[in-house]
Amino acid sequence: MRGAGRERQNTIYRAGVLGRRPAVPTDFAELERRARKASSAAGWAYVAGGAGEGRTMRNNRAAFDRWAIVPRMLRDVADRDMSRELLGTRLPAPLLLAPVGAGQLIAADADLHTARAAAAAGVPYIFTNQGGTPMEETAAAMGAAPRWVQLYWSTDEALVDSLIARAEAVQAGALVITLDTTVLGWRPQDLNLGSLPFAKGLGIAQYTSDPRFHDLVTSRAREGTNKSVEITLGAIRSLIEITRNHPGKFLANLRSPRPRASVETFLDIYSNPRLSWDHIATLRTRTRLPIVLKGILHPDDARRAVDEGVDAIVVSNHGGRQVDNAIASLDALVRVRDAVGSEPTILMDSGIRTGADVFVALALGADAVLLGRPYMYGLAIAGQRGVEEVIANVIAELDLTMALSGVQNLSEITRDVLVPQGTLSA
Repeated sequence: MRGAGRERQNTIYRAGVLGRRPAVPTDFAELERRARKASSAAGWAYVAGGAGEGRTMRNNRAAFDRWAIVPRMLRDVADRDMSRELLGTRLPAPLLLAPVGAGQLIAADADLHTARAAAAAGVPYIFTNQGGTPMEETAAAMGAAPRWVQLYWSTDEALVDSLIARAEAVQAGALVITLDTTVLGWRPQDLNLGSLPFAKGLGIAQYTSDPRFHDLVTSRAREGTNKSVEITLGAIRSLIEITRNHPGKFLANLRSPRPRASVETFLDIYSNPRLSWDHIATLRTRTRLPIVLKGILHPDDARRAVDEGVDAIVVSNHGGRQVDNAIASLDALVRVRDAVGSEPTILMDSGIRTGADVFVALALGADAVLLGRPYMYGLAIAGQRGVEEVIANVIAELDLTMALSGVQNLSEITRDVLVPQGTLSA
């Protein structure tokens, strides 16, 4: 009858008696502060930064502040159930780990640390298409634990097919097509440092491990490059980084044109600005995996996705990293759920920081949420253990919020448990 919340509290308090504190802070503000201290300037800019003036990031948080939970009493909440069926898999909590690219900027084996933490918690990890570890190795680190795979739609259709086939081979529970990054947003924190991780060979391991990409790089390396490079100390350092980050032995890579050709090939083809509904319509003949569209914000796009027969959508503004002053994901969630009704599976990300946030998102129509920056901050502070503790803290707070609000299971978390802030409605 204790539930995940009490268990987590007991673990922390018992350790406290022995003079031990949690590996990561249990409040987001301190988690963020310590993660920033533990991260490099380039790593922090990439993971914590947003588009333009950061207004979308602020919009995401302000949207949560516009809603208040109204706890109910005397409901007998001794036995609570946070589990949810999602695309055929029963999850212990309505939580997945979002795909976060270039995690190597935070930890060398970011994908493996995250995968093992997700497996330990029993929550799905969505493998990033821009990972530092091939999906096959990441899947092996998870055993039989659930995983999904993200896809950025390349301009090379054969590469798209190859990545899909690999996602099927690692037994992904779904293919997550990210729609909102056909071009990179204006990200001043990265731009001010002149820092693009992919240009240094970081975050492209799904590509350098792919047979189709290998063929593209071979052709490019054979043809050579007409691009001249100004010889500077920075250019030499970048070449060394590219060489070090490429698969294989450093000295052999240093004598090979492949590392540089791989980076140039990736930058040319990684995402497709021509992506359209016509591309999405081809997926049913290209894969047997459930199809999830990530980046939906407009009700009409949500209706179209449902009409196209996709299995789920993720209401997301990419954590505020693509369009400055875009609609908050939580606000978009309300409109999308109203547009498509109660049946379609809807997930939500961007702005989720705590278990109470998860509760609010569920009440406003999400079937589950994706957690992004918080677990990356845990990774920065304490590696795999840091990710595990962030997951445990979010789930614990969700469980306690349910108990203290008079809710026994997720189906009872409806809009009736919320009121707009500042109203007197009950």
